[in-house]
Amino acid sequence: MSMQSMPKGSNVAVPAPAVRIEIGWRSGPGVPDADASALLLAGSKVRSDADFVFYNQPAHTSGAVRYEGKQAAPGQTVDSLSVDLARVEPAIERIVLAASADGGTFGQVPGLHIRVVDAASGAEIARYESADASVETAFVLGELYRRQGAWKFRAVGQGYGSGLEGLATDFGITVDEPQQATPAAPQAPAPAPPVTAPPAAHYPAAAPPPPAAPPVAPTPVQLTKVTLTKSSPTVSLTKQGGNSGGMRVNLNWEVRKQFKGWGAKLGRAVAMHADLDLDLCALYELSDGRKGVIQALGNAFGALDRPPFIHLDGDDRTGANVSGENMSINLDHKNAFRRILIFVTIYEGARSFADLHASVTLTPQHGASIDFSLDECTVPSTVCALALLTNENGDLLVRRESRFLVPERGVSPQRTVDYAYGWGLDWTPGRK
Repeated sequence: MSMQSMPKGSNVAVPAPAVRIEIGWRSGPGVPDADASALLLAGSKVRSDADFVFYNQPAHTSGAVRYEGKQAAPGQTVDSLSVDLARVEPAIERIVLAASADGGTFGQVPGLHIRVVDAASGAEIARYESADASVETAFVLGELYRRQGAWKFRAVGQGYGSGLEGLATDFGITVDEPQQATPAAPQAPAPAPPVTAPPAAHYPAAAPPPPAAPPVAPTPVQLTKVTLTKSSPTVSLTKQGGNSGGMRVNLNWEVRKQFKGWGAKLGRAVAMHADLDLDLCALYELSDGRKGVIQALGNAFGALDRPPFIHLDGDDRTGANVSGENMSINLDHKNAFRRILIFVTIYEGARSFADLHASVTLTPQHGASIDFSLDECTVPSTVCALALLTNENGDLLVRRESRFLVPERGVSPQRTVDYAYGWGLDWTPGRK
């Protein structure tokens, strides 16, 4: 049961130690997409660009705030952040909660709202519905702030016409965007040649002071996304700045026919049938020739700090985990990879991907996020190759596959994708 919308400017106590922030809207034809973000402020500004949490920088270094991504259902989209208030650093006074429109204005986004939900119980703590958006392309919907040692939520409702860039720079973020050229400063005249003098007779010449180190310019935050298409299916992680740290892989889907009215995020198993279970998997081949699979089947979850440097966070079959089922790849060891094939299988609960509309997002810790939609499935497929990562002279290339495969009778989905890509593993029956 939802509570009434708060009036703009009002506040309410937040008693929960950890909350989920849900920014939602009514989706449909012609409605722009939107993205949630959070800015951690000491006073009126961020301390550094690290205090900005969004799709290209999904986790704060303190672990207190994390961008969780979207959940799509017919007619409704929710983009979420998680906030562990107990881990927010003492210097942080406010956490600004915002959204930015992608491909339009918030006047075209119906039902825009923000919810603060108790992360443990799921109970709604606060709700604010925006009713006056027009030409804005970014919106501060609310903020969490400290008051006398406790946390409160305020409904803000302040819009920006300059998008995510304007919102970010207003709070002190350095944004990697093209800047207008400035007139060149007039050059100073060349200095006169030095006058030669005899050396001092009794005192050694003083050593010149060491040159001052040039100031280190902050690394700008990249706001761009990379969308792969049929005509442009490949991107270099290095060229996007994503050549180190971790990379999270996530799949969202919307059920559109047989299970109309239901939607799910990968691993949340929310559908007409409670036993719908999709598994995110990966085949890997390392530079030393070792090969294997990452999957929940057989508890082959992998590891990030040792080969294969790929890890499946868990197998969420109940929908209790808000962030769904995620896979991580350690890009610090990119030279250890020869190729990685990310794929998804239907473990149980459905006979085909034909009724699912799905999109894939790869979010490097550094650099631009990469997303793409899957083609419509028109065959009785239970396994889909999502993306192929290949090491080209130390640069990982990401290629959109979007390839639905149909297993032959008696052949498992895993063996089917192995055959299609020539991995050459020996397969045995397994269970979860």
